[in-house]
Amino acid sequence: MTKLAENVKKVGLVDNKIKQGINDFGRIGYGGPCPPRGHKPHRYIFKLYALDIETLGLNSGATAEQVEAKAKGHILGEARITGLYGR
Repeated sequence: MTKLAENVKKVGLVDNKIKQGINDFGRIGYGGPCPPRGHKPHRYIFKLYALDIETLGLNSGATAEQVEAKAKGHILGEARITGLYGR
């Protein structure tokens, strides 16, 4: 994959090729930042991995921990971006 479209549907399998995992809200798909009102800004860390394999063999609904465990030993490169957001 070289890009992701905007507003990807929040379903386990998108276009029969993209598997989505569980987010911090316990739901499938990206949920976006949602810190409590009045709190100091929260950190949001986004990670992107380049792997030496095409699939991790996980089912839709995998957790971040499961993805990282399966990716271990296959990571060729990694990028991170950290954002701060508060309301």
